[in-house]
Amino acid sequence: MTLHQPNLTDPSCKACTGTWPRADHFIADLGLSKAYLHDDQFFAGWTVVVFQRHATELFHLSPTERLQLMEDVTTVANALAKTYGAKKINYELLGNQLPHIHWHIIPRLASDPAPLEPVWRVPHEPVLRPSSELRSDIQRIQDRIRSVR
Repeated sequence: MTLHQPNLTDPSCKACTGTWPRADHFIADLGLSKAYLHDDQFFAGWTVVVFQRHATELFHLSPTERLQLMEDVTTVANALAKTYGAKKINYELLGNQLPHIHWHIIPRLASDPAPLEPVWRVPHEPVLRPSSELRSDIQRIQDRIRSVR
């Protein structure tokens, strides 16, 4: 018996329908996943890596898919660490609000306002950057991804 789910989409899933994350925040197609800069840039470089087919749990993936997904997450984390000079990288895979496998990868910088807290517990107004700044950040991350692959 296998726990692997077939390659399906869920019409009620924002990740499957393409309504999240924002297409103009696209960083890279990594094979089994895609990377996007998160809307809220209060924590500079906050990125999401979204599995391309619908699955809600890691045990729904084949062993090969899990390994490749972790390689994708690691590639993005390495690129973000180098792009932003991160002191630490935070990784989150929750799925409570959006039941679709996606990792939040958050560089934590020396200027971090709450270095000991998870980002979810830091009250702040979302920082929505102008598209010219987003494009510049995306280009820098793309360059780093190419250099670490």
